[in-house]
Amino acid sequence: MDIEKLKVKKSIQELLEFGIINIDKPSGPTSFNISDFVRKALKDFGIRKTSHFGTLDPKVTGVLPIALNRACKLTGFFLGEDKEYVGIMRIHEDTPMEKIKETIREKFIGRIMQMPPVKSRVKRQFREREIKKFELLEKSEDGKDILFHVECEGGTYIRKLIDDLGKELGIGAHMLELRRIRAGIFSEYRNKNCKYPSVNLYDFEKAVEEYRKGSEKPLKDIIVPAEIVSEVYPVVRVKEKEIKRLLTGKPIFTKDLMDEGEEIEKGRIICVFSGERFIGMYKVINTYDKNRDEIFAKPEFVLQPLYNFKKNA
Repeated sequence: MDIEKLKVKKSIQELLEFGIINIDKPSGPTSFNISDFVRKALKDFGIRKTSHFGTLDPKVTGVLPIALNRACKLTGFFLGEDKEYVGIMRIHEDTPMEKIKETIREKFIGRIMQMPPVKSRVKRQFREREIKKFELLEKSEDGKDILFHVECEGGTYIRKLIDDLGKELGIGAHMLELRRIRAGIFSEYRNKNCKYPSVNLYDFEKAVEEYRKGSEKPLKDIIVPAEIVSEVYPVVRVKEKEIKRLLTGKPIFTKDLMDEGEEIEKGRIICVFSGERFIGMYKVINTYDKNRDEIFAKPEFVLQPLYNFKKNA
């Protein structure tokens, strides 16, 4: 799916109805505050609701994708994606970098068990999380502050990770600063994997003001088509004649598929399209077998068409 080409074809009203804005969250407000700020800024243009892709503590900055209107239904499909952070931790006693790195290699790389912090909103029980990268980049002259880089599974608590490291070292440690530089396919900078870098609140407000004055380009430039979820999950295409039936919430049968031969395991979540039209998110019930006409996948979320779109936009 060519998201850039799809975006060009969409009107700004369509993007506002089913789009995402990758916000660069500042220190201070909560993630909910930022989501609500975006909603209020765009309410005159048909935005009824917004939601964010993963909570950041008030003092933490960085990548915070905000879903608009019906794209809010996709929030759960993005939450488990890998995250990437840079931050500064303070160790309570000066300790050789090599000793800290060795402890990280032995205890804090790969699958680890983590207990959520006391103030978290989830049940406090040990959970397994994967730490894919934990690098120490630089140490301050006084030996107390260390710049670090972490790449991890979604749902990992970085503040707790640093606290646990300090306890393992027997010296204590806590996090001073943290910035999320990537959340799944959303990043702070444009690169080969992210064509939609985060935008700060000042530039967002400026784009909204320009749209209010009649210039839609700045705002349109920063809205990501929600169909970008197709870069996270496998894409399966169905026959055009089946669209009407599928939009009523019916399951996809083997005979409905355009594609043959792609091996998608049972239980996998997929994106379903007909041509360039996004139908919804489905869960595979049976492995594809062209010799059997059976249910292939059942809907998790179906994007219903908006009738009288201009009136509702």
